Amino acid sequence: MIVLGIDPGYAIVGTGVVEHVNNKFRMLYYGAVLTQAHTPFNERIEKIFDDTDALIKKYSPDAVAMEKLFFNTNQKTAIDVAQARGALILAAQKNRVPIFEYTPLQVKQSVVGYGRAEKKQVQEMTRVLLGLEKIPKPDDAADALAMAICHCHSAGSMLGMLKKG
Repeated sequence: MIVLGIDPGYAIVGTGVVEHVNNKFRMLYYGAVLTQAHTPFNERIEKIFDDTDALIKKYSPDAVAMEKLFFNTNQKTAIDVAQARGALILAAQKNRVPIFEYTPLQVKQSVVGYGRAEKKQVQEMTRVLLGLEKIPKPDDAADALAMAICHCHSAGSMLGMLKKG
């Protein structure tokens, strides 16, 4: 299974592609879609869509795993991130790739085994699981890889439940 993990944003969108075969992980790609602060917002959304669409076409993932949007205190930021998520969802949908959403707690539980783990613990465990020398940078890319790992674990347990049922 190949999973594109996404840490949504509008200035930085973390991306990571993970292959999961026989209970082993392999990192295929990580990076970020970067948009400049003074670029018109519509152009930023277009770049997010185009770059994500290109990633999906290049790696042909079986699934896209994305962080669930939670409402924070800054309404402007939440609305802008929601719009960026719309572009990300559209890129996956247009390529007919199923989209799965996970909370930060679910990712921490899946990657570290503890839902209240610190960000550095998640990043270090992501590095270990993928056999990387260093924690991926930017942090958003490391978060995207953790999101992909979370989906691989979740998809495996969902498949097991289906086989039992």
